[in-house]
Amino acid sequence: MAKISIATVFIASISLLLTLTHSFSTENPTDRRILVLLDDIALKSSHSIFFNSLQSRGFELDFKLSDDPKIALQRYGQYLYDGLILFSPTTERFGGSLDVAAVLDFVDSGKDLIVAADASASDLIRSIAAECGVDFDEDPSAVVIDHGSYAVSGTEGDHTLIAADDFVKSDVLLGSTKIEAPVLFKGIGHSLNPANSLVLKVLSASPSAYSANPKSKLSTPPSLSGSSISLVSVVQARNNARAVFSGSLDLFSNKFFKSPVQKAGSSNKYAKSGNEQFVTELSKWVFHERGHLKAVNVKHHRVGETDEPAIYRINDDLEYSVEIYEWSGSSWEPYVANDVQVQFYMMSPYVLKTMSTDKKGLYHASFKVPDVYGVFQFKVEYQRLGYTSLSLAKQIPVRPFRHNEYERFIPTAFPYYGASFSTMAAFFIFSFVYLYSK
Repeated sequence: MAKISIATVFIASISLLLTLTHSFSTENPTDRRILVLLDDIALKSSHSIFFNSLQSRGFELDFKLSDDPKIALQRYGQYLYDGLILFSPTTERFGGSLDVAAVLDFVDSGKDLIVAADASASDLIRSIAAECGVDFDEDPSAVVIDHGSYAVSGTEGDHTLIAADDFVKSDVLLGSTKIEAPVLFKGIGHSLNPANSLVLKVLSASPSAYSANPKSKLSTPPSLSGSSISLVSVVQARNNARAVFSGSLDLFSNKFFKSPVQKAGSSNKYAKSGNEQFVTELSKWVFHERGHLKAVNVKHHRVGETDEPAIYRINDDLEYSVEIYEWSGSSWEPYVANDVQVQFYMMSPYVLKTMSTDKKGLYHASFKVPDVYGVFQFKVEYQRLGYTSLSLAKQIPVRPFRHNEYERFIPTAFPYYGASFSTMAAFFIFSFVYLYSK
């Protein structure tokens, strides 16, 4: 019996070790495992294009029903997955040890999340979104309606199938290739918590949109209306974890990927909607295939030297350099920007300077140490929309001049030298005249 128990533990340990070796690495951000929780196993086939896209890019997907009693995000204190996809909008309670707190802890640990809701979104899904600064419409029967930007179809319908094209203007979020065709959306809208500065609208409704029950007449003004309605939003936490929230599960479906689209009031007809391009590009961002930065080879030294000193002296001329690279999905490429700054900091920045770049990833700056001694820090705090933030700090003391390092005669003190010697000369002359005059 003991032998069986030891063998079981050994096999479990080997399994965990293999899992951890394929987990997220800063050197290879896309070598990752993703847990996909589904309401219905049929979603695996109805949304297969999206899943196949992830698998073709090297992701390992683990599909489970959301009420599976064996669901676990971690084992022996280590996370088993690097990303979580919740395609389970109607789930009232997850199986296993997973709950709202566990999902939030997962994100707090630096992992990534995709949440797709629909008109039947449960309180569980709404709670997860609300904790991340995304507030879905409180009316459970409300969906987004747009009588001005709906998708033209053979039947008049209730204008809940929207052709949305108000995208965030950011190449890092949605790629450099413009999304020409509108995106088909059918679901619920949400607003962003103004107290949360980390959440951002990626796809917004048009000014003519509103959120209401399409089967009843409006008796009161809708709680959400116009461009304030967000259809898809993203969050990048301070620990660089990323999350996507969509009010439509159909947004990711094969049906919407392949559907032709024509926006009401427009003569342009597209053989295929922009859903596939939109979702693919957004998934590249959320899973760190784009916009993921790393900083290496941080160096500083006096001008004309190469060795890093243990201490600087006031008024020293120094050079600071750092290399910054961006993950392209398959390799690290030089990151090129003109807004990376370095601070020489003690309680507040004494020096703040924009660094020059050689466009090969190297950033450098030269400046003079302030005429103040103490314990300083070289600091780089880089935050840019869509990119992982960089926070670099390196402490270095600064000393004053030693007594034998000052100039023997200071030019600015010549008037005082002259006053001293003239006083001595005057006293000598006065004494001579006083003693020897009659």
